Amino acid sequence: MLFLQKVLSQVLVGLSRTTILFIVSSGMSLILGVLRIPNVAHGSLYMIGAFMAFSVSHFFGGGSQGFWMALLLAPVGVAILSLVAERALFQHLYKREHLMLLLLTFALSLIFGDLTKLVWGGEYKSVPVPQVFHGFVNVIGGFPIPLYNLFLLAVGPVVAVLLWLFVNKTKMGKIARAAAVDREMVSAVGINVSVVFAAVFVIGCLLAGLGGVLVAPTVSVTLGMDHTLIMETFLIVIMGGLGNIWGALIGALIFGLSQSLGIMIWPQFGIIFPYLAVVIVLMIKPTGLLKSTW
Repeated sequence: MLFLQKVLSQVLVGLSRTTILFIVSSGMSLILGVLRIPNVAHGSLYMIGAFMAFSVSHFFGGGSQGFWMALLLAPVGVAILSLVAERALFQHLYKREHLMLLLLTFALSLIFGDLTKLVWGGEYKSVPVPQVFHGFVNVIGGFPIPLYNLFLLAVGPVVAVLLWLFVNKTKMGKIARAAAVDREMVSAVGINVSVVFAAVFVIGCLLAGLGGVLVAPTVSVTLGMDHTLIMETFLIVIMGGLGNIWGALIGALIFGLSQSLGIMIWPQFGIIFPYLAVVIVLMIKPTGLLKSTW
């Protein structure tokens, strides 16, 4: 029974981590699938989302009200920042080589990192878990699950469904899918592709900010928290299939669970398990688990 509880505990940790990884990776995958931009600055926007969550939460006195306001306002703040960057910079380079856009996102990641240090300093920040999510819920076998982890497990499917509805059921989403296949043809029928690209870019970056807000109560908010995350995000997107949102979900599940279970099996080298999983998947299916949009 103790072993089963330990396994369940690690699975829960893995699934909670999976939620964050999926939300951030789905935003990366959306941008990559439509705009063909490998957005290196995605991790920096995730970090800025976490710092904005700290500021908003602190402004509203912390506690439950501060968290809910941060959950509402911080992703919007990241979206506004990304819109400014897209309108000022990206829209002028869409017809250039992908290498130009890649270098631009790399430069932005450095700029955003310095801006974050300038605004919030180098000290560790913390966002308290809201009062409503304090405590545990006992499930089968008396196994306790933290309420905040349950909240994260609920947020993941909601984001996945909303993203699916946007891509498949809205006019903007359908145009974005068409532009991903043949942007010249979409432009030829009188649709302003630039506006579509801006909307997709902002939504993808908003998801990065949302991931930062959600992870903030579980970790120390600090400079550099984007470095590992951006590498993991790229691996998940590649493993799932470039630009495939459902592939990002499956990749996040594999990455998150292999990481948490690997720590339980071999604590000293638990970090290698998710990367080993990526290698195995890509050896079996080099193009990714699901169909790539590239």
